[in-house]
Amino acid sequence: MYDRILVPTDGSPSMQSVVDHALELADVHDATLHGLYVVDTGSFATLPVETTWDGMTEMLREEGQQAVSTFAEMTGDEPVETVVREGNPSGEIVDYAERCDCDAIVMGTHGRGGIDRLLLGSVAERVVRAAPVPVVTMPISDREEERAVEEAES
Repeated sequence: MYDRILVPTDGSPSMQSVVDHALELADVHDATLHGLYVVDTGSFATLPVETTWDGMTEMLREEGQQAVSTFAEMTGDEPVETVVREGNPSGEIVDYAERCDCDAIVMGTHGRGGIDRLLLGSVAERVVRAAPVPVVTMPISDREEERAVEEAES
């Protein structure tokens, strides 16, 4: 049923529960996982012109490479494909799923509501609405992130 499963990642330790779920799906369906990090180029469009775009872009690409490396480590010995893209996160996730013929997307969501969601938007929500394939969202709480960081530091 699923041959290719896309897992958008930010490389944080809190992604482990999302990766674990994707691994279970991949195991059941003998599927390949695709780890994707999107450099949100829109997030620095409002910076002053004096800011060195090349330096900023390079730093964000390196962050992306680290994120997909962390993703690959989280999957253990499972073969994965990883990529870093630039653009609007939700648009790039949907585009990658379409271009690479992914059968499902498994992604984390902070589950923000109310004014936070209104102000920040929701990448997961936009992906759910636009994706041509099933999207599984896994809640990631702030506490889960804190616990994962504490475990990584100890």
